Amino acid sequence: MMNIKPIRTKDDYKAAMTRISELTSGDPDALPDIEFDELEVLTILAEAYESVHYKIEA
Repeated sequence: MMNIKPIRTKDDYKAAMTRISELTSGDPDALPDIEFDELEVLTILAEAYESVHYKIEA
């Protein structure tokens, strides 16, 4: 079961990145659907956090 919450702080972000790393340490195609869904949601949340807190100037 997924226990996902918004990424609001640097600690939240670090926890999300740790979980993403765990989920991608093996073959992503071998992930059960629930874990693949978790990976997808965490990635979206991490990207949103990064777009606000780690802006890249063009």
